[in-house]
Amino acid sequence: MAITRLAVERGWEIYLLNRGNRDASDLPTAKLADGAPAVKQIVADIYDEADVAKKIADLQFDVVCDFIAFHYSALERDYRLFKNKTEQFMYISSASAYQKPLSDYRITEGTPLANPYWEYSRNKIAGEEFLMKMYREEGFPMTIVRPSHTYDERRIPLGVHGKKGSWQVAKRMLEGKPVIIHGDGTSLWTMTHNSDFAKGFVGLMGSVHTMCPLNSWRQWGTSTVLILRAVLLATRPTPWCLKTPS
Repeated sequence: MAITRLAVERGWEIYLLNRGNRDASDLPTAKLADGAPAVKQIVADIYDEADVAKKIADLQFDVVCDFIAFHYSALERDYRLFKNKTEQFMYISSASAYQKPLSDYRITEGTPLANPYWEYSRNKIAGEEFLMKMYREEGFPMTIVRPSHTYDERRIPLGVHGKKGSWQVAKRMLEGKPVIIHGDGTSLWTMTHNSDFAKGFVGLMGSVHTMCPLNSWRQWGTSTVLILRAVLLATRPTPWCLKTPS
């Protein structure tokens, strides 16, 4: 939502394609210069390709962004749907795609992509490889972004959480119960609030300098212990931690 809010503040016209299951009351209500709503919804299931193709048949986009492509087949579908309909396609990959274990703690665009430990990451890598192939062979105008851990008012910035989300960790803290952290707590993590992520992401939209290569989302790293302590300041109690290899 932070990206949508910032784009609307800049006077852009936004189309949100989703299934319409969430309450839309928190969507920006701004108007364009012609009086039309700045935010429009296309209610459809992206996995119903025929229905989506029908609903976007008369539309052209400056930028198309996919935040929920978790398998390369989803990007094959996106390519079929948008290859002649957008000036830029932006794919949300993941910083977890980078080499594991790292040969250097400093991650750059030159860091190899290899994660034998997590299928999610391998699927993200496969998606990137497909888009790079389409760029090389067809000139498909794509941009790849690899965010790390993004959080907002609904998600606490913690790497380990329960089945119902990160708020379960806060509940354990309030109850004085132990919580789990990665390794010995000294590994570095990048945490980005969604409003900060939005500034960088929106800045990539429509930029001729980001058409095709990769753009990694990088910040200074913070240890998991310091992140946990920041959460403790908000929850007040002093829990103890169980450390687990990672």
